[in-house]
Amino acid sequence: MFNIDSSELLLVAFVALVVIGPKDLPKAMRVVGYWVGRARGVARQFRSGFDQMVREAELEEMEKRWAAENERIMREHPQTDPAEPDQPAEGTPAAEPAVPDHDATAEPVMVEKPHVTPAPDTAPHRSEGAAS
Repeated sequence: MFNIDSSELLLVAFVALVVIGPKDLPKAMRVVGYWVGRARGVARQFRSGFDQMVREAELEEMEKRWAAENERIMREHPQTDPAEPDQPAEGTPAAEPAVPDHDATAEPVMVEKPHVTPAPDTAPHRSEGAAS
């Protein structure tokens, strides 16, 4: 961005020392540092706002893609309505009614945790003093 060589920086520092003077130079450096910090803060805020807008645009694009993919899948694999069972053709035996899918409003089935007991130890024990 800025190509400032060390010799150019030294020249600017020398001119600032001569023009501003050694007495007011620390105060001037504090003011410059303050404004540089403010400029960096504004740039950081701008960049974060821009990044946020890009993320929101990408999210909207992904949601559109997901909706289109969902629509394509639903078109290729249509759901059948369980309320209207298919009528069997004449001469064929009637099939047993299908078990309805799990309804989200139904109460959950609570299953107790099984009690597991260890198997009896049938292997002969070695004495603790024997070497392995």
